[in-house]
Amino acid sequence: MCGIVVFPVVGAALCVHGMPVSDVLGLLAGCGVIGAVTTAVAGGGRALLSAVAGAAVRAAAGTEHDAR
Repeated sequence: MCGIVVFPVVGAALCVHGMPVSDVLGLLAGCGVIGAVTTAVAGGGRALLSAVAGAAVRAAAGTEHDAR
């Protein structure tokens, strides 16, 4: 729940201080992935880990399809 508020605030602050938007999005995406994986490992949540892996595969397939 906290990430819903913190990610846009951090992103806006970084943009105001001159960081390119593409770098901000990459940084925040990486933080989100690290948080999801940590939650899955700490909670032993196979369902969450499976959902994250499935989303990553779908996202990769979508980017590859768009590139063609």
